[in-house]
Amino acid sequence: MENTEKNVRRSPLGAFDVEAELKKLPAKPGVYLMHDARDEIIYVGKAVSLKNRVRQYFQSSRNKTAKIEQMVSRIARFEYIITDSELEALVLECNLIKEHRPRYNTMLKDDKTYPYIKATVYEDYPRILFSREMKKDRSRYFGPYTSAGAVKDTIDLIHKLYKIRTCSRSLPKDIGRERPCLNYHIKQCGAPCQGYVTKEEYWEGFHKALDFLNGNYDGLLKELEEKMLAASEDMDFEKAIEYRELLSSVKQIAQKQKITSSGMEDRDIIAMAKDREDAVVQVFFVREGRLIGRDHFHVNAAVAEEDSQILTSFVKQFYAGTPFVPKELLVQSPLEEEMVIAQWLSAKRGQKVKIASPKKGEKERLVELAAKNAKMVLDQDKEKIKREELRTVGAMNQIGELLHLRGIRRIEAFDISNISGFESVGSMIVYEDGKPKRSDYRKFRIRSVQGPNDYASMEEVLTRRFTHGLEEEELLREQGVDRTLGSFTRFPDLIMMDGGRGQVNIALEVLGKLGFSIPVCGMVKDDSHRTRGLYYQNVEIPIDKHSEGFRLITRVQDEAHRFAIEYHRSLRSKTQVKSVLDDIPGIGPARRKALMRQFKSQEAIREATLEELEQTPQMNQRAARQVYAFFHGKKE
Repeated sequence: MENTEKNVRRSPLGAFDVEAELKKLPAKPGVYLMHDARDEIIYVGKAVSLKNRVRQYFQSSRNKTAKIEQMVSRIARFEYIITDSELEALVLECNLIKEHRPRYNTMLKDDKTYPYIKATVYEDYPRILFSREMKKDRSRYFGPYTSAGAVKDTIDLIHKLYKIRTCSRSLPKDIGRERPCLNYHIKQCGAPCQGYVTKEEYWEGFHKALDFLNGNYDGLLKELEEKMLAASEDMDFEKAIEYRELLSSVKQIAQKQKITSSGMEDRDIIAMAKDREDAVVQVFFVREGRLIGRDHFHVNAAVAEEDSQILTSFVKQFYAGTPFVPKELLVQSPLEEEMVIAQWLSAKRGQKVKIASPKKGEKERLVELAAKNAKMVLDQDKEKIKREELRTVGAMNQIGELLHLRGIRRIEAFDISNISGFESVGSMIVYEDGKPKRSDYRKFRIRSVQGPNDYASMEEVLTRRFTHGLEEEELLREQGVDRTLGSFTRFPDLIMMDGGRGQVNIALEVLGKLGFSIPVCGMVKDDSHRTRGLYYQNVEIPIDKHSEGFRLITRVQDEAHRFAIEYHRSLRSKTQVKSVLDDIPGIGPARRKALMRQFKSQEAIREATLEELEQTPQMNQRAARQVYAFFHGKKE
């Protein structure tokens, strides 16, 4: 996107004149981003004409659904990015949705990756490997599969059947250089590294392995059955049992690979089921005419209402994140922007991709089967989804109602850990929509405070956290980059302190100095160190101990405490190890390890004689005398 332009109004949100900015919109393709009053991106969309599409949201005469009305009521400003084509806008839209996960976009709730079986056909002695990625490296890939366990079982079976190597040795250059590995001795490799099999024999087995992966089992099943019977007749029952187990394994894998069509196409079959709040999309993966797996995805429908809108959003997000694009997509309803999506998928595949919504015949029956599966999953998971939402988003809403705050999505909690002021550390943990966001957790090693002063330590932690956020925000603004891309510029809707009035007042004082207006509450504990309530605006608010909001507060408090203690423990253990042995002159890492291997404990090193120390590997007479003198108070 070399000619991409960006128009972002950098004035304060209150000064953003929507009507004036609407008049500036160009009649060009591009992507638009809607921001709320906290400057968070709440919706990302693409348009053939930005001027026409964005204006529609603000026209009172336009018929809008309740969900779209709600989204529009939250828009404080918008920005847009002009692109050279609608296809370019589609790609950019997918990337921005994946980056920002706006709350009003139709979003996949699942972020899954799929395993592949990789055949390194370009090597002189090729291998069969497990892979999470599909690269352009001349290998042949099978999949994607929906079960990593099943893929590993299949690869293990191939090694047993065809003795394919797993090592990374460079063959034939390294033939005979090293001894054969364990796989040779357990009869899962023919040891081409020793020349025990010729290149022709090895490739014969490898071609049979490829046939197996292609689903051609009949010849193998017959061969194994004949070998099992022959071994049994020869009274070689151990060998017969081995063939019987292999035969059983092949039958299990063959049973899972059911024929779904008479052709040999690669296709994905996509259908959905929905209720008022949720949707489930079911995908059948068909490779070379065989159903190799299926998977379902829970979707938050956001402002989408029609099936076609939900399926369109799903297809864009799903194929933006998966490396494999099949030759054909069979979908339950025609997609919006179907031509440009087909063009995008064709570019990803490097070959024409067809999108169809069949109405009769075998293909229609496959789509109907996927829809039935989606309905079954939605019915089965409905209660589970409701329980999870009550536990997360519902709990956040309960806390908001308790404090009379609206729209709480992000909570940050802070804690201090030390032992008598030794190695004081601070922790910051983050919960978004009721779930921990561990990528945003931060650790702070206290620099300015000596001794056990939790209030001063907390003041330092909060000052560093929010000062860093302001500095990063300013830097991004100077670079013309959106502030929400920063790691510290995502500020919380609520701060929760591990303590009562004192900790809350420290936080409010720091925020006031830095110009922030963020609600702060304290998580108060009783005499038994159990969560009792919230301290907010100089009042302690009791909480129903059986509510989801109370359980979430307890989880946040425990998580902040755990994170701080783990960091403190790691620093303390490093300091302790260094203070005892690394302070001895002439004793570096190698000798320290040798001493610990020999004596198992520092106390045993202290009690060792000079002669025992001299006999330790890595030690010489001078080093031994240094250690002995250190522990016995003698000058060397």
